[in-house]
Amino acid sequence: MQARVILCTCALGAALAPGLPAFGGAVDDYHWDLPRGFPKPRVPAGSPMSQAKVELGRRLFYDNRLSVNGTQSCATCHKQELAFTDGRATSIGATGQAHSRSAMSLVNVAYSAVLTWSNPDLHTLEKQALIPMFSELPVELGMLGKEQAVLSSLHSDPVYRALFPKSFPEAKDSFTIANVAKALAAFERSIISARSPYDRYYYAGDQNAIPDSAKRGAILFFSDLVGGCFRCHGGFNFSDATEYQGSVNHPVEFHNTGLYNLRGPTSYPSPNVGISEHTRKPADVGKFKAPSLRNVALTAPYMHDGSVATLEEVLDHYAAGGRTIASGPYAGRGFDNPHKDKRITGITFTAQNREDLIAFLRSLTDTELIHDTRFSNPW
Repeated sequence: MQARVILCTCALGAALAPGLPAFGGAVDDYHWDLPRGFPKPRVPAGSPMSQAKVELGRRLFYDNRLSVNGTQSCATCHKQELAFTDGRATSIGATGQAHSRSAMSLVNVAYSAVLTWSNPDLHTLEKQALIPMFSELPVELGMLGKEQAVLSSLHSDPVYRALFPKSFPEAKDSFTIANVAKALAAFERSIISARSPYDRYYYAGDQNAIPDSAKRGAILFFSDLVGGCFRCHGGFNFSDATEYQGSVNHPVEFHNTGLYNLRGPTSYPSPNVGISEHTRKPADVGKFKAPSLRNVALTAPYMHDGSVATLEEVLDHYAAGGRTIASGPYAGRGFDNPHKDKRITGITFTAQNREDLIAFLRSLTDTELIHDTRFSNPW
């Protein structure tokens, strides 16, 4: 069975702008159609899904009017063809300011128990959407202080004048920043990846969906024979920071993988010091979320700061039990980082092991996702 998100086509009525698909206006008219093994995502009670809201969010996601100078949209740093990443080591904001972290994939973000690389207190996409819009350190879309101008610009568009009231029928004034964030969150939740070759092999029983090398790689990945990769990247979403309807709430683990070991007050270069930025605990330096590995072959470069270029280099890092940087400002032996996750001790790979693990990771690429018009630029 292939995973699809079904968008019902109910009549919107005469008020809908010409050229838009027809949507019903009621909330909760959004239907998930997921394969066996994929539970429904959790959705906040105050921000229910609807067909119209997802379509509104898609249009906002690709709309450059959400940036201070009309040069960027959410999609600038989250490109569909790259599994909603941007291919950069670190992103660049609308004003040209370089960011310090890599743009995380939005694929299956509906299942993320926490959001961004290292904020243990950020749990909802509605709150997260406000950060790129209004952040100053760094500037992303740069909308701070421009709220009314942006809303006025959106209100002037007949497409939005139809979709905002349909998305928020209970609101006296549907054109608000909070509703922009809710619509963006709804669209992002709809970006579900469950159609990779590995999904067809594992969930649908298609023995020919992946090559023998990837099958061997899956066995290695989901065992303790070679590093126990699944310990941090397990489950249907290949991340231990996963939640869904009916899942048991538990503290999310963050991991120091020995990527750095600098001398001085922190072993990781500022400002990317992990969750210690929020907890203020020295033991939390260098601890970041384990991202989903779905579509990982499309999301290079890797790690929170994009400092690892290829999947092969990722395996080198874990084989060594931490990265050694021989010289320069980041010189240090990550293996010796005092706060490194105790499970990262080094791995002895054979050439066949490496080849098989890479084949397995590549089998997680959902090519249907990156061509799915439901997630593409509607403008």
